Amino acid sequence: MEIFKTPILLASKSPRRSQLLKEAGFDIRIDSVEVEEIYDENLQKESVAAYLAELKAEASKILLKDGEVLIASDTIVLQENIIYGKPKDREEAIKTLETLSDNSHKVITGVCMVYGDQKIVFSDQSTVYLDPLSKEEIEYYVDFFNPYDKAGAYAIQEWIGHCKISKIEGTYNNIMGLPVQLVYRNLVKLLS
Repeated sequence: MEIFKTPILLASKSPRRSQLLKEAGFDIRIDSVEVEEIYDENLQKESVAAYLAELKAEASKILLKDGEVLIASDTIVLQENIIYGKPKDREEAIKTLETLSDNSHKVITGVCMVYGDQKIVFSDQSTVYLDPLSKEEIEYYVDFFNPYDKAGAYAIQEWIGHCKISKIEGTYNNIMGLPVQLVYRNLVKLLS
């Protein structure tokens, strides 16, 4: 199909996002411009991921080559109207996992896609139900998996995802960092 020949500039250093796009058969190039992930505290929490994805896309547009589609993304974990991003250190990672333990939370991934003068911004939301985590389990996970580059201090494709998530509502790919089915749907729209 012609759509899979369209070159994609992925403005993300996330190995999980590039893995998902490669597994879906897309031709991707990875490059991005660093941006400070700052947003207005009055912004609706569910809109933060899409806002940050658009911020990243706008900064990285200068890297686009002719015919490329730019994809930028951001993922947040939201529980009781509090956003849990990437933990700064071990203590914050442990505290985040203690908070998420034995409860549900939302994983929201925002995406901004740019092609020529067209831009599409959207987000996807999944709910994750986490079993209780003991102090020992949390410390093991943080020390062994170093989840400092992961929103909510965990990755669904690692130990917590395999052993401690009882249920998800929504898509696995969204929780991993990119709602590929929505990316594909919007890519078709952009290119038609």
